Amino acid sequence: MWEGGAVEKAEFFYTTYINTTSEELWRALTEPELTSRYWGATFESEWTPGSGMSWIENGLKTSDPQQVVLEAEPYNRLSYTWHTFTPEFGEVNGMNAEVVAAMAEEPRSKVTFDISPHGKLVKLTVTHDGFEPESTVLAGITEGWPVILSRLKSLLETGEAL
Repeated sequence: MWEGGAVEKAEFFYTTYINTTSEELWRALTEPELTSRYWGATFESEWTPGSGMSWIENGLKTSDPQQVVLEAEPYNRLSYTWHTFTPEFGEVNGMNAEVVAAMAEEPRSKVTFDISPHGKLVKLTVTHDGFEPESTVLAGITEGWPVILSRLKSLLETGEAL
């Protein structure tokens, strides 16, 4: 806690500029043949608010009624609840079972991608929030997002992910 009783906000925030179009960036965020190239995961969804979203990684498909698209404005904004942590997810990703169990106990977070033209570039701002202080998930995504976003930028600018 800060002096005066205010609680520190636990979130991840990242902005990058990519030499691409808003349309290509949207495709890279939503189309399986592209997400698999820089993320190593694919997603199944209709990409409309309220639609479900399945997460497919290392051969495991994870679906959950609370794993949904919150906002979808093509080429401008995409937001969805973060994925479900199961023992199977941890196992196929080589994660410590205790860490996965701690992640599963936390409230579900959400990620938002804001896309906007910036001259000849596209500005991408990623906000991942909904965490409690000292969140295990926040600690994990804080290391993971910069890698994923660097791979995304490289893919869109060069045709090859890092």
